[in-house]
Amino acid sequence: MKESAQAALSLVKAQAEELGIDPQLFEHSDIHVHVPAGAIPKDGPSAGVAMFVSLASLLRRQPVRPDVAMTGEISLRGLVLPVGGIKEKTIAAAQAGIKRVILPARNRRDLEDIPQSTREALQFVWVERVSEALNVALGDTPGDETDTAPVDSATHAALARKERSRRQPTSGPVL
Repeated sequence: MKESAQAALSLVKAQAEELGIDPQLFEHSDIHVHVPAGAIPKDGPSAGVAMFVSLASLLRRQPVRPDVAMTGEISLRGLVLPVGGIKEKTIAAAQAGIKRVILPARNRRDLEDIPQSTREALQFVWVERVSEALNVALGDTPGDETDTAPVDSATHAALARKERSRRQPTSGPVL
């Protein structure tokens, strides 16, 4: 998890201008990602995409769509790397009411392992680069009706509170 967080932050910093983030922000701010019980040590990494999207969302002050879940590890060049547990992660996403899951393109072969009922409940978005995942997660994909205008911090906080109150608690992290 620590490596995933460091890679995500490094990538956000390196792509700050392309992401619409003022690079000066990093000179005057300290960012600390704390995940106290985020993974069992023997588990492989799979949080890089989610951490990258979360950091970019925070720094752009643009909320992630509430109906999206994601998994995948990242490289320092922005590639989305394959991960394990796709079947279990997608089943959990469907049970949690998620409508769209962002998955590594290299995991497409795992689609046949996912139960038909789960495949029918979810829209799968296969990505090769973190920029693609960010566009989907923030609703910036072409033809998407989601309002993607940046919001101020008060609106961002209000949207986050509304989303937290809407979701029912689950037994653990979705992806």
